[in-house]
Amino acid sequence: MTDTPGWASPGSAPSSEGREPGASGPTEPAPQPGTDAQTPGVKWSKEQPPPGQWPAPTGAPSPDQAPPPPPPPPGPGWGGPQPGGPAPGGYGGGYGAPPAGHGGPGAPGGYGAWGGGWGGPPPAAKPGVIPLRPLGVGEILDGAVSTMRTYWRTVLGISLAVALLVDTTLVLVQGFLMNDTIAQTSFDDRSATPGDVLRALRATMIGTGIVTVISTVAIIVATALLTTITSRAVLGKPVSTGEAWREARPQIPKLFGLLLLLGLIILGVGLAGTLPGLLVLLAGGSDGAGAALLALGILAAVIVAGWLMIRFYLAAPVLMLERQGVTKALSRSTKLVRGSWWRVFGIVLLTGLITNIVSSLVAIPFAVIGAAVSGDGMSNLFGTGGEHVSWTFLIIRGIGSLVGTTLTLPISAGVTVLLYIDQRIRREALDLELARAAGVQGYGAGATGPVPGS
Repeated sequence: MTDTPGWASPGSAPSSEGREPGASGPTEPAPQPGTDAQTPGVKWSKEQPPPGQWPAPTGAPSPDQAPPPPPPPPGPGWGGPQPGGPAPGGYGGGYGAPPAGHGGPGAPGGYGAWGGGWGGPPPAAKPGVIPLRPLGVGEILDGAVSTMRTYWRTVLGISLAVALLVDTTLVLVQGFLMNDTIAQTSFDDRSATPGDVLRALRATMIGTGIVTVISTVAIIVATALLTTITSRAVLGKPVSTGEAWREARPQIPKLFGLLLLLGLIILGVGLAGTLPGLLVLLAGGSDGAGAALLALGILAAVIVAGWLMIRFYLAAPVLMLERQGVTKALSRSTKLVRGSWWRVFGIVLLTGLITNIVSSLVAIPFAVIGAAVSGDGMSNLFGTGGEHVSWTFLIIRGIGSLVGTTLTLPISAGVTVLLYIDQRIRREALDLELARAAGVQGYGAGATGPVPGS
C-alpha cells in the first residue's frame, strides 16, 4: 500500500500466532535422520494438493468420523476468485492478495480483524459532515450541503441577514439613485447631450460603488462566520452565531486586508496586460497592431489573473483557521494548491456553475412574475429598455435574489473550507488532528488510502 502524504501509516506487522497461506518457513518439524517419517496414526497420501492452499494434515480421520464440511462459498469483496488469480484459497497475484503492511490473521489492523477474508478497508471515521480521509468531489459538495442542512438555523440565519442587507441596498440604490437618471438618459440615445451621458455615468458609478462596498463587507463577515461553523461541523460540534462571531472577529480585519491585496494584485495584472496596447494606440501607431496587442494583453491578463486566483483560493480559510497573517496565508495557499491546481480549478468551476444555476432557477421566476404584475416590458426584465422600472418589479425581483443568495452563499463558503481541509488531509495528515479533536478513539491504527477518482 502506498502511503499518501500526510496519511496514516499502514497497519501493524503480522501476528506471530497466525501465518498466511503460502508463507515461507517450515510449518512442520523436519524429520530426523534415521527415523520414520510416517509415525503411527499419520498417513500421507502420494498426491498432495498444491502448497499454500490446504492446511497440512494432522492425522487420518477415523472410520466412524464424519467427513469435514465443505468450505463456505466466498463472500462478496476482494477475497473471491478473480480473473488471473490462483485457485480458491491462494493469493498469488490476483485481487485477493492483501496489500503489504496490513498484517495477517489476528494482527491488529490486519485483514483477519475485518470479519474474515479481504472485504476492503474499514470505513473512515466520520464524526461530522465528512469522513476523515481524502475526499472526492461529490463528498465536498455533499459536506457543504450537509452543513447547511444540519445547522440550518445558524447557517441560514447568517446567510439570510447578509442577503437581506445586500439585496435591500441594491433595490434602494436602483430605485432612488439610478432609475430616474438612466431612464432619462440612455447611453445609446443619439439625442442625449454629453452632460446627460456624464450625469448618467456618474450616477451609475456611485450606485455601483455603494452596492459593491456594502456587498463586500457583508460577504466578508458571512464568509468568516460560515468558515468557523463549517470547521466545527467537520468535528460534529455545533456552534452558535455568537460563538462563531467571537471566534472569527479577531481575524476579520486581516480578511479585509487579504481581499484588498488580492484586488490590487488582479488590478496590477490587468494594467500590465493592457498597458502595451494602450501605449501603441496613444502613440498614434497602426490601429490594427495596437488593437491586436491590446486584445492579446487582455487575454494574457485574464489567464494570469485566473491562475493566481486559484493559487490564492485557500488563503481565506488559512487566515481564519490557522490564525495566519495576510502574506503567510497567501504563501500557505500556494503550498497547498501546488500540484493540485487543475483539481482545485475544476471544483471551484463546478461549484460556481451549480450555485449560479440554483440562483437563476430561483430568481428568474420572481423576475417574470414581477414583470407581469407591474406591467413592465420584457426589455426591462433584462435591463435593456432604458425606461423607468416600477418599485413592484424591483421588490419582487429582489425577493427572488434574496432567496437565491440565501441558499447559495453557504454552499460556496462550505466548499472553500472543505477543499482546504481536504488538501491538508492529503498533504499534512490533518485527519489525525481532527480525529483527536473530535474524540475518536484508536484512529490511525490502519490506513484507508486515497479515494479512487478523487
